[in-house]
Amino acid sequence: MTSRRLADRKIVVASHNAGKVREIWELLRPFGVETVSAAELELPEPEETETTYEGNARLKAHAAARASGLPALADDSGLAVEALGGDPGIYAARWAETPQGRDFGHAMRKVWDKLEDAGAPEPRKAAFMCALSLAWPDGHDETFLGICPGRIVWPPRGDMGFGYDPIFVPKGHEITFGEIEPERKHAMSHRADAFRQLVIACFGDKT
Repeated sequence: MTSRRLADRKIVVASHNAGKVREIWELLRPFGVETVSAAELELPEPEETETTYEGNARLKAHAAARASGLPALADDSGLAVEALGGDPGIYAARWAETPQGRDFGHAMRKVWDKLEDAGAPEPRKAAFMCALSLAWPDGHDETFLGICPGRIVWPPRGDMGFGYDPIFVPKGHEITFGEIEPERKHAMSHRADAFRQLVIACFGDKT
């Protein structure tokens, strides 16, 4: 089936996360696409009720497209650890929740402790996952899943990343995402993988 090309030059980035909005804007800028965030439009954040990355990305993209009347791009991402049956998965951010707020140091320790309790053998394989969904107001969407395989290490290393980056070493490397410069990380990340697929399908650009 032929993918739908993006004809509009303005889209909504369906996120209230300023860092994510900025990263997606950087990815879209070479294509002359103007972006506006869901926060700027004061769009409500829908509850993420789906059970897959693709489902949650679609849910957020369609909600923003319906509310704004513009095409909308949303993502859903997480960390899938093989020995934990794919956990924390789509609940990666929830694992960081504490009574004092979100704490990814706590989340990383939780992942490692569960691996230790399970006696998981080395290498402790994992993958960052990202679904990107581009939805139109008429209900159509194009959705892509990006994957960055790697392994979990301890103790956490590096302060250039965020989330679980300091305990994740991408395949073929010996340093964590927390130790890799952002420009290099973005070129090899799960989001970059999904975005490359979207570009080929919706922009017709294979570069």
